[in-house]
Amino acid sequence: MSKVLTSLPTGERVGIAFSGGLDTSVAVAWMRDKGAVPCTYTADIGQYDEPDIASVPGRAVAYGAEIARLVDCRAALVEEGLAALTCGAFHIRSAGRAYFNTTPLGRAVTGTLLVRAMIEDDVQIWGDGSTFKGNDIERFYRYGLLANPHLRIYKPWLDADFVSELGGRKEMSEWLLAHGLPYRDSTEKAYSTDANIWGATHEAKTLEHLDTGIETVDPIMGVRFWDPAVEIATEDVTIGFDQGRPVTINGKEFATPVDLVMEANTIGGRHGMGMSDQIENRVIEAKSRGIYEAPGMALLHAAYERLVNAIHNEDTLASYHNEGRRLGRLMYEGRWLDPQALMLRESLQRWVGTAVIGEVTLRLRRGEDYSILDTSGPAFSYHPDKLSMERTEDSAFGPVDRIGQLTMRNLDIADSRAKLEQYASLGMVGTDHPALIGAAQAASTGLIGAMPQGGAEAIASRGPISDDDEMLDRAAMESGTD
Repeated sequence: MSKVLTSLPTGERVGIAFSGGLDTSVAVAWMRDKGAVPCTYTADIGQYDEPDIASVPGRAVAYGAEIARLVDCRAALVEEGLAALTCGAFHIRSAGRAYFNTTPLGRAVTGTLLVRAMIEDDVQIWGDGSTFKGNDIERFYRYGLLANPHLRIYKPWLDADFVSELGGRKEMSEWLLAHGLPYRDSTEKAYSTDANIWGATHEAKTLEHLDTGIETVDPIMGVRFWDPAVEIATEDVTIGFDQGRPVTINGKEFATPVDLVMEANTIGGRHGMGMSDQIENRVIEAKSRGIYEAPGMALLHAAYERLVNAIHNEDTLASYHNEGRRLGRLMYEGRWLDPQALMLRESLQRWVGTAVIGEVTLRLRRGEDYSILDTSGPAFSYHPDKLSMERTEDSAFGPVDRIGQLTMRNLDIADSRAKLEQYASLGMVGTDHPALIGAAQAASTGLIGAMPQGGAEAIASRGPISDDDEMLDRAAMESGTD
């Protein structure tokens, strides 16, 4: 049975993630006007785009919310982010710059803790502002049901009645004014922004066009490091780690991990660290584009991976990168709490993270331009004396030992040569007519035939769409699509 409601459940309590913006404000008022009982839940996730988060529940009451709660999610979000840092759970990279999965991290925490708060109020229906084209609709669905197996889902932006009446910013503002409700007028930006303590996501609208660059974005956590008019002074910073967790910045300990992350954001932000422009693959396999900020995570990550490389051997590092990438994708898909993710997470935290103890000093300049000045720790696998070209008193090995090691390599070199000779004899290499294998074989058997142009478009086309579908599609575009 579907858990998703496509029409308003009148007479019932409906929990909604309330940001205080135009879209959620009008959704609450509209639901109350149509006979539902809206209950709002606002997550304090340290979002940099909402400086007065404490006032948001009061706004919800003004729009008709029966219950309006502020749920402090900062500590949980910081802990989950530190776990992701330890595991290297970041799978999206482009030209050396990473996206630190800051939005998926936020969804794992808010999608769980807000629904748990709803259970306390006996609210069994859940809604949020995600649209049908993005990742968040699936993330919130998964985390919501994990937290409350009896949960039902109602999203105004999937309700044709709501969208037909209030499908755009103009219609929303006019509806509020017509009903005598306050309307916080704001300038519509050229892109959509979503933020939490770990980072900010900028996407949709003009940023969907690849001829629009990162310089369109006004950072909310850092500075326009690409602008020569922005003065950025060089700064040295030392990050200390204990068992995979950052514990000091410039020798200072912090009252809480939240405070440490805020300080890392401040330092990284004034240099423009952690900004990246990514083309990624959504959970529905469609590609999208986002511009991201994560100054504190970028700073901590640079120091953490320096220590990881100094401490762990090659096979452990390979596992760290491979399994961290897998874990990052699972988090991106809304599977951070699934068994396969927990298994990877425990292994990486236990066997990689706990050994990471030490300090790294970096000299920060602009953006990702930094130097590593010092790396120290008690348990490094890095020992310069083992590979020194100078004469040493107690060398780990000598010339005769290396000759013996090279001689032992003759076995696998011979195996490789034998395979190459075999491939050549079979016509697989060294010939103008290689054997038919792979795609060539499939073509020869008729499985891959003629491929006229235009077939891909025909597969992806939905054909003629209804008026309701067109309205929902337009609403998704105007609301942002993550």
